[in-house]
Amino acid sequence: MRLHDIAHARAGDKGDTAQICVFAYDKADYPLLVNGLTPERVIAHFPGLKIRSVNRYELPLLGALNLVLEGALFGGVTRSLALDAHGKSLGAQLLSMEIGNG
Repeated sequence: MRLHDIAHARAGDKGDTAQICVFAYDKADYPLLVNGLTPERVIAHFPGLKIRSVNRYELPLLGALNLVLEGALFGGVTRSLALDAHGKSLGAQLLSMEIGNG
């Protein structure tokens, strides 16, 4: 299954950092987020980006993970030559990730 089958995302950006918060539709699926959205898998999902690090913050009461991607925006939205290098675009792309069984 793909991440968008069990979750939705909200995202933002500031400078060279993108922030993506992924919310499980059903809190019973939260463990799939925790197990499937490791910093290593997130970096691997964006092979064309020069992500320096992914800081993951677990929000179990919300059934959510907040992912902070340092270096994901090619110097920042206003400095980048990349087409639509905004956090919201990365959030939508992250939702295509294969996750869990099924």
